[in-house]
Amino acid sequence: MRLLLILLSGVFLFSFGISQTKKVLFLGNSYTFVNDLPSLVQDIASSLGDSIIYDSNAPGGYTLEQHCTNAVTLSKIASQSWDFVVLQEQSQKPSFPPSQVAVEVFPFAKTLDSLIKVNNPCTKTVFYMTWGRKYGDQTNCLSYPPVCTYLGMQQRLYDSYMEMGDSNQAWVAPVGIAWRNSIQADSTLDLFATDFSHPNLYGSYLAACVFYSTFFQASTDSAWYPSTLDADTAAWLQNISDYTVLDSLSTWNIGEFEPNAAFSDSISGLDVFFTDSSTFNTTWHWDFGNSMVDSVQNPMSSYDSSGTYTVTLIVSDGCLSDTLSQQITVSTTTSQEEIGFETSISVVSNPVKGSLWIENKDLTSKSFTISDISGKIQSKGIIYPGRNEIQLPSGIYLFKSENYLKKIIVLP
Repeated sequence: MRLLLILLSGVFLFSFGISQTKKVLFLGNSYTFVNDLPSLVQDIASSLGDSIIYDSNAPGGYTLEQHCTNAVTLSKIASQSWDFVVLQEQSQKPSFPPSQVAVEVFPFAKTLDSLIKVNNPCTKTVFYMTWGRKYGDQTNCLSYPPVCTYLGMQQRLYDSYMEMGDSNQAWVAPVGIAWRNSIQADSTLDLFATDFSHPNLYGSYLAACVFYSTFFQASTDSAWYPSTLDADTAAWLQNISDYTVLDSLSTWNIGEFEPNAAFSDSISGLDVFFTDSSTFNTTWHWDFGNSMVDSVQNPMSSYDSSGTYTVTLIVSDGCLSDTLSQQITVSTTTSQEEIGFETSISVVSNPVKGSLWIENKDLTSKSFTISDISGKIQSKGIIYPGRNEIQLPSGIYLFKSENYLKKIIVLP
């Protein structure tokens, strides 16, 4: 069974191969303190060519609520610009009934995340998903049966930590799921200390591997391991970690909630209207490939001649950026801008920003249609004598009334 998982996880091993340094603050309790988890993460990183600079505050039994008002915690959060701040709740609380967790856990997770962002909006909050107790939570079993077993308690921990990650747009270090995967694949490898709650060194090493892969999105294959672990068991735990984390980064929000550049275009002759569909960004920088640039979200660019141009969009959230380049081809023969004239009908201004105004100088009403450049009708109706206001979303359109056809550009 152990060999099977090692072979399976080998499919997912990867590394960026670029040395990185991360500054990490661990805030938790004895699950973080036992076996000096932060130091284990640091040693793993160092052996793989990366660096961890860390600090921690992990008083025994501490809750997120207590960390919210703890002077040491608050001082450490504000002490420097961290890359990651790890938040670990008391081991039982996230497994309680959802209504109780909503009151006793979630608000304090949000408060700490807010404090972290106030200190540095670029810091990533990472929730440390812990594991169910070996025989479940017998203290609370009678009052809440879902926690009576290891798997039942683990499921509740999973649900709560994922809710904390999603609601705070934070990452989750899936230590508890790595434990579950190891136990299900080889139940003879005990990860628990003698109290059936805290981790022994095997359990802490597995947790450390998960944190390394979370921070660096890279494999722990061939990483350092404590001298009291044998090589085969260390390799097993490394593979369990890689299998859990690297096969499903998005499941744990790792790398999510970061800028992602995306856009589409509408081409009419030499005019192109660009529609941004990027996510998690606050700024835009466009290079249209014709020596023109812009910083609005949905720009329009006019080209001087037919040809193929490379359009580049760079988006940023103030911390990270993403770049996308796409080629477009424009031609003077791709569309007709005007066909014929109806002297009584005219477009008041073009391009327009806001309302489109159509002037009808005749005493009789005239019908009209407005279609997008694909030919799909977006608006139709009657143009009455005088000025008529038409509301359209930004884009490129063709306005037609009787024998009058006019290209309309509506700016954002």
